[in-house]
Amino acid sequence: MFIIGKILTMIMMPTALLVEILLIGLLLRRFLFGRALVTFAAAAFAICLFFPVDQWAIRPIEDRFPQIRTPPEHVDGIIVLGGSIDCLTSQDRQTPVTGAAGDRLTTFVALARRYPDAKLVFTGGSGDIEQGITNEAKWVRLIFESLGLSDDRVIYENRSRTTRENATDSFALVHPKPDQTWILVTSASHMPRSVGVFSKAGWRVLPWPVGYVSRDHIHNYSLSLGNRFAILDWAAHEWIGMAAYRLRGWTDTFFPKPEKTD
Repeated sequence: MFIIGKILTMIMMPTALLVEILLIGLLLRRFLFGRALVTFAAAAFAICLFFPVDQWAIRPIEDRFPQIRTPPEHVDGIIVLGGSIDCLTSQDRQTPVTGAAGDRLTTFVALARRYPDAKLVFTGGSGDIEQGITNEAKWVRLIFESLGLSDDRVIYENRSRTTRENATDSFALVHPKPDQTWILVTSASHMPRSVGVFSKAGWRVLPWPVGYVSRDHIHNYSLSLGNRFAILDWAAHEWIGMAAYRLRGWTDTFFPKPEKTD
């Protein structure tokens, strides 16, 4: 199921779907249906070029959990999710290479210094279709050491492949208590799905979103079509992921939200 899910997700990304539609339309261009597909794909590309569709898609996810403006005085533990490392490039170059979510790691280190007594957990193995080539925890360990974070402070969960496994495998590893305060660090757009699976696993966390890509003033959007499609694909990845997790019973709601406080 892991491999099937990865493949289905890849072919359902907006960029891939539009290319697929365009190719099918070109193959069937002798027919009205084929020409309609080409027109649809061209129109969709034009809309994404002239309108901030990527921002519209990702902004609601990023805003679902607010930033922490007043940090708690006491924290029992801090957990950061994998997804920050380009594992294949790191393996090829034999040095840690961070991706777009690198601020998960820097935020984790900053919080570790703010809360020197907190238990620290990194969770992430490899999300690649082909397993066994490399492992994210290996490279994260090197980054933490270079940033001065003592290796003996961090517990590394290095087998999980998905967000759900991040939650369940880490829970089995550290056995958090219900009355403890645990900070969860991940990208803002990834936070709703993450909180959903952690809650389902019985782990109450304080969401600490980082790595925003949407802006307050959407008219100042990127002029790079490639960058906008990358954000749109990531937004689609999260929307599809939330739907899939809810259908499989891995979360209690489709679009998890903050708990109500008195």
